[in-house]
Amino acid sequence: MRESLFTTRITELLGIRHPILCGGLGPALADAEYVAAVVNAGGMGFLVAAGFPDPEVFRDQLLRCRQLTGGQGFGVNLYISRQAGGTQRLERQVQVLIEEGVKCVETAGASPEAVLPALRDAGIKVLHKVPAVRYARSAARLGVDAVIVVGNDCGGHPGIHGISSMVQAAQATAELSVPIVIAGGIGTGRQLAATLAMGADAILMGSRMLVAKELAIHEAYKAQVVGGDGTESIVVKTGLRDHHRVLLNESAKAVAALDATGASDFEQYRPHVVGALATEAYRSGDSRLGMLDYGPAVVFADAIKPVEAIFDDIIDDARHAMTRLGQLTRPHKTNDHD
Repeated sequence: MRESLFTTRITELLGIRHPILCGGLGPALADAEYVAAVVNAGGMGFLVAAGFPDPEVFRDQLLRCRQLTGGQGFGVNLYISRQAGGTQRLERQVQVLIEEGVKCVETAGASPEAVLPALRDAGIKVLHKVPAVRYARSAARLGVDAVIVVGNDCGGHPGIHGISSMVQAAQATAELSVPIVIAGGIGTGRQLAATLAMGADAILMGSRMLVAKELAIHEAYKAQVVGGDGTESIVVKTGLRDHHRVLLNESAKAVAALDATGASDFEQYRPHVVGALATEAYRSGDSRLGMLDYGPAVVFADAIKPVEAIFDDIIDDARHAMTRLGQLTRPHKTNDHD
C-alpha cells in the first residue's frame, strides 16, 4: 500500500489514508467484501443498504464488514426515496447502522433533512451526493458534513442537467465552504491531482472499480469492461426525467426507443428496467439485459486487479502529475531590490 500523498479535509474527516472514495455501484454489488477491500486499501467504501432489504441481513453485512476491516470505520449508502414505504424502510436502515456503529453515510436521492438529526446525534458523518451544485448548496445549508458532486460522465444517475465533472469541480469549490468530493468520469491519479488543485478534497469512483477483484460480479463481465473504451454507454430514461447512464445493451436500446416516443408512463419501462435483470447479468456475466451502470471511466479499467493495486496505480499517477506540474512551473524571478 502506498504511503499517504495528500492530506485533505476529507481524509481528516473520515480518517482515511487516501482522498479516494468508491461509490456504492448497484445494490447487489457493494457488499461487505468489496467495501472492506476499499477501506483496507486506504479509501472509503459504502455498503448499499438497498441491496439488503431484510434488516437482519443488512446487520450481518455490517458485522462482516467490521470483521474484514479489523474494526476500521466504513460507510453505508442510503437512498432516500419518495416512494410509498420509503420513509419506513429508511428509518429501519438508519436504526440498524446506528446500532452497529457505522462511521459515515453517503446519502442520495431526496433531501437528507429527515434523517440528519438521528445521524448527527449518533456522531455519523453525512456526505450527501448531488448531480449539480445548486443542490449541493441546499445540502450544505442543512448542515451535512460534506457534499459529493457528480458530473454527467458518471455511470448511474447523472441528473438531468448534463453538466460535466470539470465544470462542477471548478464551480463547487468556488461557491461552497464544506468539504467537496468530485465524481463522474474519474479513474486516474492525474484526475485526482487536478480536482485537488481546483480546491476539492477527494474523488469518488464507480465505473473504474467494476474490475476490482473483490467485486462480486462475474469474471466475464469484468473482462468485457476491460475490453471497453468508454463509448459503450448511453443515457436513457429521459422520458421519465430519471436519467440513467448505462451499458448500451438490448434493454438500454428498448428504453431509448421509449424515450424517443416521449413515453412517460413507468409501466411501459418496467419490463426493461426491473432490478432483477441487472442482478442476473452481474451473476451470470450475460450483459444483454438489465440497466447496468456504466460510465466512460471504464476506459481506465485496463485489468482485473485487487482494490489496493488499483489505488496504488492512482496514487503513483497522481504523484507523477504533481511532479510534471512542478516541472512546468516557471521560477519566480527576483530583482536586485528584493
